[in-house]
Amino acid sequence: MKAWRVHHNGEPREAMRLDEVPTPQPGPGEVLLRVRAAGVNFPDAMLCRGEYQIRPPLPFTPGVEMCGEVAALGPGVTGPEVGARVISPAALPGGAFAEYAVVPAAGVLPAPEALDDAEAAVLHIGYQTGWFGLHRRAGLRPGETLLVHAAAGGVGSAAVQLGKAAGATVIGVVGGPDKAKVARELGADVVVDRHAEDFVAVVKETTGGRGADVVYDPVGGDAYTRSTKCIAFEGRIVVVGFAGGTVPAPGLNHALVKNYAILGLHWGLYAAREPDAVRRAHDELTRLAASGAVRPLVSARLPLSEAAEAVTRVSAGLTTGRLALLP
Repeated sequence: MKAWRVHHNGEPREAMRLDEVPTPQPGPGEVLLRVRAAGVNFPDAMLCRGEYQIRPPLPFTPGVEMCGEVAALGPGVTGPEVGARVISPAALPGGAFAEYAVVPAAGVLPAPEALDDAEAAVLHIGYQTGWFGLHRRAGLRPGETLLVHAAAGGVGSAAVQLGKAAGATVIGVVGGPDKAKVARELGADVVVDRHAEDFVAVVKETTGGRGADVVYDPVGGDAYTRSTKCIAFEGRIVVVGFAGGTVPAPGLNHALVKNYAILGLHWGLYAAREPDAVRRAHDELTRLAASGAVRPLVSARLPLSEAAEAVTRVSAGLTTGRLALLP
């Protein structure tokens, strides 16, 4: 089978190579999936560079989530059925940028019928992250104001849709007029182009000076720091990632004086420690997809042969929504 592999750490274009490798076989507790679509994520670039929190042994296949068809069951596995259409996170070092992938049976979930393969492939991590961040960590309530950074990106676009589905007023921050248009189409009530406007001033004006009740921040750096200038009394800042490249050092005295909470979110810990909670969230996301309240924005569907270029584009912040690779 064909599989992209990283033989040495570096930039995706240099580190990724399309190889011909044996089709893997599932072991006990595992299933073999024929990959129907793979989502491209910012962590894929970090994996290539050796900068991610997980460092799989070389060579490895990147790609952290997929929609697939069950091709075979390992010993002792009774479900899902062969032929079922499912979604799953990848089990590195055998990632999703390949024609087949082996994953633990316990993490496999039914693909929502309302979504096509590409949409289903990019639902899992981004929308699960948004669900746990907004509901489990921040306790977002109807009528509250949600500020979403990188609102036209893969993680941010999911938070915009989930925020609207929860009854919040959503303010989206983006970089450029094209991304502003996308954020509006996703449903953001107010959109701020950070290149042309000060989002702090816009948040204060929109909320009558109160500030944002919840901030969803996958960017870090200055986005985080300036968010503390417009956070509401008893507001909650959800730290999702550092796509901006800088990890901020929060002033805890400021959090104390202004009475707001800083909440970290590592979704993978829920998958490891509370898998039942992940399944419950998936059921709710499936319901929201069926109702039309959420639908992943897939801005491009690319052939598997363009994986290295796709990872490079996502890493450089040149995309809106999500990219998906198809066999």
